[in-house]
Amino acid sequence: VQLVESGGGLVQAGGSLRLSCAASGRTFSGYYMGWFRQAPGKEREFVAAVSWSRGSTYYADSVEVRFTISRDIAKKMVYLQMNSLKPEDTAVYYCAADPPKSTYVSDYEDPNEYDYWGQGTQVTVSS
Repeated sequence: VQLVESGGGLVQAGGSLRLSCAASGRTFSGYYMGWFRQAPGKEREFVAAVSWSRGSTYYADSVEVRFTISRDIAKKMVYLQMNSLKPEDTAVYYCAADPPKSTYVSDYEDPNEYDYWGQGTQVTVSS
């Protein structure tokens, strides 16, 4: 499995960015696809997740309403549309894939559930 992020950059507060994640290597039926972020000196934190098969979406409280996660099954792409960006959104953003579990329901907010990670893309929001 390979995940490749793109779309990061420098933006002013209040602006928008769209992150993309190209997924390859297998089908992702039953997977959660997630976005996480890590700021300097902080732990990696959950941002959003989408169920690949059902399309259900989940968000951290800090980004709900401002961010939208989506996936394109045919293109094997996952997107994160980020609006009304704030300086505190500055971080490296990672795309990740969480395989379905046979004996329990995965906690899509827990980074330890995810087996595959991209290399990350830097998002910097200036005030």
